[in-house]
Amino acid sequence: MENFIQITKKINSFSKKINVEGDKSLSIRWVILSSLSKKKSTAYNLLKSEDVFSALNCIRALGSKVKISKNKCEVTGNGFNFENLRNKKKLILNAGNSGTLGRLILGLLINSKKKIKLIGDKSLSKRDFSRVTLPLKKFGARFNKFKRLPIEMVGLENPRKINYLEKKGSAQSKTTIMLAALKSKGVTKIKAKKSRNHTELLFKHLKIPIKIKKDRTFDHIRINGIKEIKPLNYKIPGDISSCAFFIVLTLLANNSQLLIKDININPSRTGVIKILKMMGAEIKFVNQRKYKGEKISDIFVKSSTNLKGINCPTYYNSSAIDEFLVIFLVAAKSKGISYFRNLSELNQKESPRLIWASKILGLLGIKNITTKSSIKIYGNPHLNLNKKIIIKNFLKDHRIFMMSVIAALSFGGKWKIHDRNSIKTSFPKFLEILKKIKA
Repeated sequence: MENFIQITKKINSFSKKINVEGDKSLSIRWVILSSLSKKKSTAYNLLKSEDVFSALNCIRALGSKVKISKNKCEVTGNGFNFENLRNKKKLILNAGNSGTLGRLILGLLINSKKKIKLIGDKSLSKRDFSRVTLPLKKFGARFNKFKRLPIEMVGLENPRKINYLEKKGSAQSKTTIMLAALKSKGVTKIKAKKSRNHTELLFKHLKIPIKIKKDRTFDHIRINGIKEIKPLNYKIPGDISSCAFFIVLTLLANNSQLLIKDININPSRTGVIKILKMMGAEIKFVNQRKYKGEKISDIFVKSSTNLKGINCPTYYNSSAIDEFLVIFLVAAKSKGISYFRNLSELNQKESPRLIWASKILGLLGIKNITTKSSIKIYGNPHLNLNKKIIIKNFLKDHRIFMMSVIAALSFGGKWKIHDRNSIKTSFPKFLEILKKIKA
């Protein structure tokens, strides 16, 4: 199959019901935490993407037993220690394209006295790892370098407890520190800028000693070191980051509606919904319920003909960081000017996404003013393309590919979008689901 897609016409009106694959953040966290239990953990609806397979391969290399079938995945871990690694001459773990895996696995390794080398693909090797290596150094870990992969790490048998200020709003950094804290003696204290709280909810479900106090900007987390955890049996809900592409497609299509089933609507992830509603979108949560601490819901969305530009509040940034690319497409079709600030974190992703967003908007004919951390978008409610557009050389960033596909189907034109295989890292069934919507 050729590694590109061509789109030559806008999507027709539709009325559909779909499911999306399991949440990637929860899938990777399930893999990591399951490796810490000596008993069998089972996951249903685990995301079967390259990022999650990389996580499973890493814990296999560390001694866990993994069994994958059509409907479930089983992991039997080897507990908190790494005695089985002593006879291995050299251990190399490959995180592939996954920043979540690459950073979290280092926290897991805090008490490994074996030198372990962590590598990743070209895109991951350009991303900043100092946000986790520096706090792990405080626990007592040693590194050959701190910022870029490949990195070699040596842990220690009894990691120190630490106090740490996490001020980037990075859930990956926070979770890495939390994993290392499990293996330390005493109480680790983390003052963390608000971000996704999946790990905290999983810790509570597993009865791990954790205390959390919240203020407006920070969460104050205390974690006691422990010696073992129970197995984690989990049905992974659908990923809101994945369904955001179809939500935006529906908003921008004519006379269309969509129901997306069983989605994780954790409040730390629903910034995209709140922002789109501010812009005039009609989106509803239907059949809300709770599952092991997480909020789950079906999401209903209809086409919107009265979208408006906004000055986006920055307090939504952390809860919408992975969805801003498609939010920008809505801004492109909105009446007025939209302004998004404090988004430098977008350029720390698989590609410099803020830069790429500006390029794609420019190709659409949408005026935008972009800095290192902000973008101002001058919307055009009558946007309708009739030209050729080629998208390539975007570091195989899956979200750039999917953003481009949604833009092509929403605005018209003749598009050739390269690196279709990039979706295998996070959303392998993206084009398959899209085909069902178009049918």
